[in-house]
Amino acid sequence: MSVRADYAMRAMLVIAAAAPGRITAPQLAEKEQLSIGSLQAILLDLRRAGLVHSHRSAERGYGLARPAAAITVGDVLRAMDGALTTVRGLPTDQTSYAGVTRGLSRIWLSVDSAVNDIVDRVTLADLLEAPR
Repeated sequence: MSVRADYAMRAMLVIAAAAPGRITAPQLAEKEQLSIGSLQAILLDLRRAGLVHSHRSAERGYGLARPAAAITVGDVLRAMDGALTTVRGLPTDQTSYAGVTRGLSRIWLSVDSAVNDIVDRVTLADLLEAPR
């Protein structure tokens, strides 16, 4: 996982834990010891992906765009990094091999499927309910 993906997951969990309230970027940065500059770029990408919304009114801050039970880890990771698995920088389904290496495509697709299955099954709500 990239640093951005880790920061995004941490931010989303803090925002989810604050629901139905909101949390400001500076509060979130302080709470998770994150750089405010990096966090603001991540929050912008999360907003563009439709995962959070921001309010500029008296009740300013960030809130979830959907319930925590409707946002998966995969949603957040893809908002940050796109495809979760790649081979030589290409999406896994675009790799091809010839000769004795042709079986590699099948294994890379299986890895991709397994990763996607795991992250698409776990929601923010699941993580918030996990024992601490």
